[in-house]
Amino acid sequence: MSDNKIEHGSLDSFTGELFDELFASGTAGSGVSQEIIDEMTNKLDILKQTELTQSIIDFFLQLLELRRKQGILLSDLGLSYDDLVTIAKRHEEIDEHGVTVGGRINRALPIVEAANERVKDYLQQKDTEAPSGIELWDSILDNKKRIMKELNMSEEDWNSYNGQLKYAINSVDTLSRVLDLPSSAIKDVLRVTKSYRMRLTPYYASLIQPGKINDPVLIQSVPTGEMVDNVGEEIPPVAADHSPARLIDQFYPRVVSVKSTNMCAMYCTHCLRIAHIGKKDNIYRKEAYREALDYIRNNTFIRDVLVTGGDAFVLPNDMIKFLLDELDSIDHITVKRLGTRIPVTAPMRIDDELLDILGKSNDKKPIRVVTQINTAQEITPVSREAFRKLSSVSMTVMNQAVLLKGINDTRVKMWKLCETIHEAYVRPYYVFNCSYRNAQFAHLRVPVEIGRDIIESMYGNISGDAIPRYICTAGGKVPMHRDNVIGQKDSAVVLRKPWSGEEVDYPDADPEIYRKTDFAFAGYKD
Repeated sequence: MSDNKIEHGSLDSFTGELFDELFASGTAGSGVSQEIIDEMTNKLDILKQTELTQSIIDFFLQLLELRRKQGILLSDLGLSYDDLVTIAKRHEEIDEHGVTVGGRINRALPIVEAANERVKDYLQQKDTEAPSGIELWDSILDNKKRIMKELNMSEEDWNSYNGQLKYAINSVDTLSRVLDLPSSAIKDVLRVTKSYRMRLTPYYASLIQPGKINDPVLIQSVPTGEMVDNVGEEIPPVAADHSPARLIDQFYPRVVSVKSTNMCAMYCTHCLRIAHIGKKDNIYRKEAYREALDYIRNNTFIRDVLVTGGDAFVLPNDMIKFLLDELDSIDHITVKRLGTRIPVTAPMRIDDELLDILGKSNDKKPIRVVTQINTAQEITPVSREAFRKLSSVSMTVMNQAVLLKGINDTRVKMWKLCETIHEAYVRPYYVFNCSYRNAQFAHLRVPVEIGRDIIESMYGNISGDAIPRYICTAGGKVPMHRDNVIGQKDSAVVLRKPWSGEEVDYPDADPEIYRKTDFAFAGYKD
């Protein structure tokens, strides 16, 4: 053969490129063994009648390897151009979509190889950098035994929602017995709890891994001194400027939220509604709910109602049923949402009665359960089962994560979170940039650009419906796509609201604070 390109006639261009390489000129007689010659000749005869495309691909890949690594020519093997055309055509004939040998070898396989290379580091790191609660289950069970003994809980107590609330950790004394924290950290918890409530269920405490300084569950559930030491102006609660009626928040014409309670099974250290929590738990009088329902009933623009809190699943079953029945009776309400973190903080709350209530309401009009999972560590066999049950009685279960420093602010941690919840019957929906409204958790905020890099890195690397939208709250939920971030102004990014064109300044995370490594529990040196 000459160095000029071969005229390949009916072969497609991809297969033509493959043949050009295989039939490129070289020095014949490279010392190929008779054993290899016989092997390739026998394979060729079999492949002319084969029904398996992979055996043909393997044959061509073997030829390429002999050519590239050993310099063996096809003439050395006694193989002709026509022989290879015959089996190349055979591949195209038996493939259901007519894929050619060249297309598969020279295009598809290299694309897959390049894609695999992009996720190789993630696959190597994900289970050590961001282990799920399923992978940590043995350690969690050990924690469970220790906590039950310390709190004098029975197995029945542990497995019941009432038991989890009865033995909830809401005092510094109980906290110090259950978790091995530095004395300086305990002193700071005392300082913080003079102003802000602390509560975590024994179950949620069992997810915390001993010896891990900034365990992602620990950071979310136990306050540190930053909550009172952070300097900044606290912006008034959202209710001050977006509450047109009692218990109602409304940003959009067709959607409202009903703040049904201030109660949660645990209080997160990054809680957006920290000002609403108050000093004691409240389930409101029915008169308050009726005022909210009347507003919804009289506003026919509204179609979608979110029942939130606090946590909607903290409400008694009869109250949840009452609210859903009322919403189902309003003609213009076509979909409902229930906001809850219960499945990861106290999954034993998801009982048969609640599931029955949700299922019957979902049969009338769709229900979406909206949850918040911020780390794969929050998905255990128990919480996964709770989400599986919820997914069977609802339209969908969706996750609204918060981007938080030290918890999910790397590609590996966020990818693992999204893949883990995806496998636990939950659809990744939003990732919120941690709010600027509350100075108390400025140390947990992540710069906008880092968040965008993390989310955009998912495209082409994990399942499309496992990729959440990156959102910030700035007088409504503004997508953080590059088209919506239109500039920088001092320490803020300038955003354009896609629904109105209005430009707003959104205070970004302080880069110096974000770069600090001695934050949260890493700052205690006992």
